[in-house]
Amino acid sequence: MDVGLGQNTTSNEIKVGVVIDLKTNFSRICLTSINMSLSDFYQTHPHYRTRLSLHVRDSMEDIVEASDAAYDLIKKEQVSAIIGPRSSMQAEFMIKLANKFHVPTISFSATSPLIRPINNPYFVRATIDDSFQAEAIASIVKSFGWRSVVAINVDNELGEGIMHSLSDALENVEVQRSVISPEASDDHILKELYKLKTEQTRVFVVNMVSSLGFRVLEKAREIGMMEEGYVWLLSNGMTHMMRHNGRSLETMQGLLGVRSHVSKSKELEDFLKRWKRKFKKENPVGDGTEHNVFGLWAYDSLTALAMAVEKTNTNTYLRTYGPHLIEALSGVEFKGLAGEFKLINRQLESSTFEIINVIGDEERIIGLWTPSSGLVNTKSNKTTSFLGKRFGPVIWPGNSTVVPKGWEIPTSGKKIKVGVPVNKGFLNFMEIKTDPISHVTSVKGYAIDIFEAALKDLPYSVSPQYGFEPPGDDYNDLVYQVCDGKWDAVVGDITITSNRSSYVDFTLPYTESGVSMIVPVRGNKNKNAWVFLKPWSLDLWVTTGCFFVFIGFVVWLFEHRVNTDFRGPPHHQIGTSVCFSFSTMVFAHREKVVSNLARFVVVLWCFVVFVLTQSYTASLTSFLTVQSLHPTATNVEDLIRSGESVGYQQGGFVKDILLGMNFSELQLKPYGSAEECDDLLSKGTSKGGIAAAFDEVPYLKDIVSQYCPKYAMVEPSFKTASFKPSFKTAGFGFAFPKNSPMTGDVSRAILKVTQSKEMSLIEYKWFNRLSLASDCPGPDTADLSSNRLTLSSFWGLFLIAGVASFLALLVFVSLFLYEHRHTLCSNSEGSMWRKLKSLFIIFDAKDIRSHTFKSSAVHNGSSPNTPCISSPSNVQIRPLPRSMSLNTREFELKRACFATSEEIFRTQPKHDKHAESDIEFGAER
Repeated sequence: MDVGLGQNTTSNEIKVGVVIDLKTNFSRICLTSINMSLSDFYQTHPHYRTRLSLHVRDSMEDIVEASDAAYDLIKKEQVSAIIGPRSSMQAEFMIKLANKFHVPTISFSATSPLIRPINNPYFVRATIDDSFQAEAIASIVKSFGWRSVVAINVDNELGEGIMHSLSDALENVEVQRSVISPEASDDHILKELYKLKTEQTRVFVVNMVSSLGFRVLEKAREIGMMEEGYVWLLSNGMTHMMRHNGRSLETMQGLLGVRSHVSKSKELEDFLKRWKRKFKKENPVGDGTEHNVFGLWAYDSLTALAMAVEKTNTNTYLRTYGPHLIEALSGVEFKGLAGEFKLINRQLESSTFEIINVIGDEERIIGLWTPSSGLVNTKSNKTTSFLGKRFGPVIWPGNSTVVPKGWEIPTSGKKIKVGVPVNKGFLNFMEIKTDPISHVTSVKGYAIDIFEAALKDLPYSVSPQYGFEPPGDDYNDLVYQVCDGKWDAVVGDITITSNRSSYVDFTLPYTESGVSMIVPVRGNKNKNAWVFLKPWSLDLWVTTGCFFVFIGFVVWLFEHRVNTDFRGPPHHQIGTSVCFSFSTMVFAHREKVVSNLARFVVVLWCFVVFVLTQSYTASLTSFLTVQSLHPTATNVEDLIRSGESVGYQQGGFVKDILLGMNFSELQLKPYGSAEECDDLLSKGTSKGGIAAAFDEVPYLKDIVSQYCPKYAMVEPSFKTASFKPSFKTAGFGFAFPKNSPMTGDVSRAILKVTQSKEMSLIEYKWFNRLSLASDCPGPDTADLSSNRLTLSSFWGLFLIAGVASFLALLVFVSLFLYEHRHTLCSNSEGSMWRKLKSLFIIFDAKDIRSHTFKSSAVHNGSSPNTPCISSPSNVQIRPLPRSMSLNTREFELKRACFATSEEIFRTQPKHDKHAESDIEFGAER
């Protein structure tokens, strides 16, 4: 279908394609507007050198047909631009063709935010992006204080596009989503609405094509969802199409909606009159269809295109014409019928939105929303809140003037039959009471509180109707009744096992899993003879002792050549070194150290010893003064070996586990409640009781919470998965029929509950009400060795001391070898073995050149009566007579020779059986 308007033989003809659904009223409205725009534009601009020639193609309401029509226009007609299509889904495919062939595509009705002009260089959105209205919708929701909304969207790009923006705008407001297929039947719509009706949320935001959206509203009215308490908020596209096809507003009473604001003008009024006459003439069989904003955007789109074509050089090739045209189109600005036409990133900028309320046959404007000011009062032009000074009385569904609270507890919510085991044992988990007067039976307990907390967290309402069933020997029969259809669910202390899971579906566990044991604990003051060894672990004792010996050796190594305190016979030197090292423990060492390296090591070691002694003192004090709790039994193997009796809960599967662990039948004794278990444990095996009780962890925690500090769990929990498959357990859960849709929902709700503060309150209510949890001994508090200091607490100190000592040794050896390098390098010494032997002799001898011996030598040789005779390199020593006074009772230096040079100084040592040198000052021997 080709349409040529405003043709002039002297003007350049520019072909423009129009892809639109010709069989729909919507498209006929827009096509009439496009033709009128073309005619009006060239009537007011007769001097323009370009004329648009329209080539219309029918997309037949199909995505493929729309793409085929666009391809035909581009390849056969060689159009320079395309206007259309109607829907976002059709536009998505057409835009790909436009980008490939560089043909600008202008859409006045594709509003999905998923199609972004910034990502498509040849796409222009001459309409309002759906994401712009998200802030307006959010402002309305927040103004009324609604905390939860349900977004009812069509299952395509149109519905999906707004969700991200709406969720971001509605921060701190829960947004649920309901999706309806574009081809949904009435039955499908009713099914989805019934589901929404059972939920608590009563605020619905509808965003879909008008034909489907108003079908949803009609069905909602049929099932009573247009009554008092409900809120329906329509998106921009639906609000503008309320009167489309002569639709009556009778079914939309009390609805709210947002729609883009169109300012009234003389030009607009004149256009609407002319359009009505023309449309009626072209469509004589009318149905009361009225013009809408999309027709205005279509009118303005063609006007903008005609202005851009006039600015573009028509002499360029078709391949390069597209980029110039899209550039000219981006810069077009004018006042159109729908408002200011100004493109930002090739799409219309966000505009003002009207908030309307359907009252009778009127769409009453109750407020405005602007991007800069938010909600404003149309009369005072001031920012306001619907909760404060409203714009006027709002009529809600059901002709109510009371603001809906946004949620309700549905009276028609889903009711489920819940089986509850009649348990006479552990009442904290499940307790059933019957009122003696009213004879009404009620149930409460830890399991019930968690189940009901999870139901409250579901997105829909569920009303449990409890029924009571004796569990028999175990809970298997009760679980099987769910499979038989007697119960919709079973709630209680139901253990999740692999065998039961083959018949029912379990939720996530709400308790810990596994089986453990509890034993009595006895108090004991640590008064045995070896208690002083307990503050430290064995590895710490051994490491400390080794370091004492090592430090003594290092100090001797540095001191024995320069310090007379560390010389003497070998056994004397060993004793001195060890005594010096260990005496640092009480800082009672009397030997002086003269070597700087030895001083460095000793200072560091004294710091380590100080930390160790202080820690030891504190730990020993704790062991001697604090009461420690000892378990009467330490592990399962000891119980089996000693033949002690153990207990298990009657009716549970733990008995089979104990028999599988080689307990004899005679060792096993059942109990039915926490009180019976306490009685058996108090008696002990010698009085017909038990030495330990085995059960699932939740039951044991219940017992410990009631009778602490009498008992403690001392055996690490072992998972029953280590046994044969029929004994596998994963904690307590709630049972539902196979493939029940509630299983996943309740599991997610349990996860939320267990991670919230509500879980702590429930646990405290049922398990810590008799005593504080800190008063009850556990596996950690019952272990005496847990307070010991270990090597891991001090390895840093030992590392510092060890590294420092090693570095000092390295420095000492380096200096020694450097000082006596002539011995190693001399050729007169013979073989390497002889050189090493000479070095060892030097290392064992005194270092006479040390300042400690030099000062001593000067002091002893300063007397004028002491002759110094030059002689060969030997020194003779003669003891003085006993009759001499104490201050002269020293060895007399008979002969000595001191050379002026260090290299000339030589000694001829004379060794005795102790290998001590004759060259010594004073009475060294």
